[in-house]
Amino acid sequence: MKNAFKRYWPYIQNFRLHYFWVFIGIILTVSATSATAYIMKPMIDDMFIQKNSAMLIVIPLGLIGIYVIKSVGRYIQSVNTNYIGLHIVTQLRAVLLEKILYMDMRYIHANRSGEMISRITNDNSRVQYFVSNMLPEFIRETLTVIALVGYVIYLNPQLAFYAFVVLPLLVLPLIKITRRLKRLSHRSQEKNADMVNRLTEVFNNTEIIKVNATERYEMDRFQEENWHLFKINMKAVYTNELVSPLLEIIASIGLATVIYMGGKEVINGHMTPGEFFSFFTAVGLAFQPARGVGIIYAKMQDALAASERIFAVLDLTDTIKDGSTVLDKPIRSIRFDNVSLAYDEKEALNGINLEINEHQTIALVGDSGGGKSTLINAIVRFYDTSAGRILINNIPITELTQHSLRNHIAVVSQRVYIFQDTLAANVAYGHEIDEARVIDALKHADALEFAQSLREGIYTVMDEFGANLSGGQRQRIAIARAIYKKASVLILDEATSALDNESERRIQNALKAYTKDKITILIAHRLSTVEHADTILVFKQGRIVSRGTHHELLEHSAEYQRLSRTLGVIADVTHFSGEARKVAGTKVPTTP
Repeated sequence: MKNAFKRYWPYIQNFRLHYFWVFIGIILTVSATSATAYIMKPMIDDMFIQKNSAMLIVIPLGLIGIYVIKSVGRYIQSVNTNYIGLHIVTQLRAVLLEKILYMDMRYIHANRSGEMISRITNDNSRVQYFVSNMLPEFIRETLTVIALVGYVIYLNPQLAFYAFVVLPLLVLPLIKITRRLKRLSHRSQEKNADMVNRLTEVFNNTEIIKVNATERYEMDRFQEENWHLFKINMKAVYTNELVSPLLEIIASIGLATVIYMGGKEVINGHMTPGEFFSFFTAVGLAFQPARGVGIIYAKMQDALAASERIFAVLDLTDTIKDGSTVLDKPIRSIRFDNVSLAYDEKEALNGINLEINEHQTIALVGDSGGGKSTLINAIVRFYDTSAGRILINNIPITELTQHSLRNHIAVVSQRVYIFQDTLAANVAYGHEIDEARVIDALKHADALEFAQSLREGIYTVMDEFGANLSGGQRQRIAIARAIYKKASVLILDEATSALDNESERRIQNALKAYTKDKITILIAHRLSTVEHADTILVFKQGRIVSRGTHHELLEHSAEYQRLSRTLGVIADVTHFSGEARKVAGTKVPTTP
């Protein structure tokens, strides 16, 4: 718990004024609770026994005043604690997402999306009670116990000893219960992440589910996760609900002791009935916050488990260290000097030597897993090399800031990403929308005609994953997005796979003028896409086994000839960063 407070302190210390008002609310509540016990003595002795008629006015008004003060105090405390909690949780959500977004691709590929979503949503919401309610409630209940115990000792020290001798009995069972609750909370949060991941897969792959008629299969898989979570949560309920009755039983033993010993004191004339009822009320009220402290401690275990999962993410170290040099000029050259790159135990690139200069179009061909997508991943620095070095404009890529490097590179991958926003916002993604520039980009991507035919033109809102578009239309938007970026390096990874030959030819012709002063890198499975490239690189098992023009390779490269013989199609089923995903052990998501 001490470590958790230490981690949350940078967030908590920003709310000193709100905590001041929380403290005021606590003081009002504690004072009113203590006054409730105090008022019992004059009510019994003066009003009932001595029959003082003036007390008929004073006691009821005093009781109303006490509960008004108590209610105001609780309201002040509740409003401020909720403000603190919601504010900190909102901050933590942003901090977590930022941390995950800036992590390297090795981490992103190795972790399920459902797991990451669960950390940001479910785990984060569980800590709200910890950062807002727990501390004020703990202080309030503790001060209430101290105030009431002090008043009880003042009334009758000997009887107070008998009343509170049972309190140590609360400690041992609470320790055992809370340890079990923390273990169950960890399991519950992990299983909740599994369920979120299952739902994410279902909603991302609805087309596959429908076309294969596997709705029942997916329901069965979900139900397995769903009911497993239910069983874990019920175990937590069984354990957590032990706390309250256990504390009630122990409190009843204490109260029974008070009744027996206090009754003897009244019978023997050592206490007045009013003093006894005041004492009894104070003891009863003291057991309530003592019970509350136990319940708070039990609840805290869930928040502590969630906090550990959150801080485990925040404590991660990025394996890719950002450089300090800002790339403020267009990329004119990319050079690979004896580069090798391995994903865990698998070597994806081996001894690559390559130089690409502006005005050049380079094509990468080869079987799946040959290293083509890995080469692209290295250029955008999704992964660092295991050996050798990559130079951008003769500057080692590791010295450049990742942000400035990627600002100069536009990528169109086989998997097209369409955001639930307007078509114009999708084209200008991450940049201010310039309508003329959007239209020009759509024109170069052979997408202007269909864009203008939409209900609201370029300001038509796209459905989730671009479900209201065809595959070819989505690819055209992705190409337009790359053009809009005006980057000096254009990477097209199976960028026209969903287009017919005529559409592909029109886009190629439109891109010729656009790419003449840029570096263009192509990955494709159709000869028509790569045959015009200045140089074609043939990959096999992480190596470049042949290089040359289309005609040179057809004449001299046995590997290129083999690839071209398969109906003129180069067998390539990878997509951008797909090799890395497979090696990381995660499923490659299906394009919606």
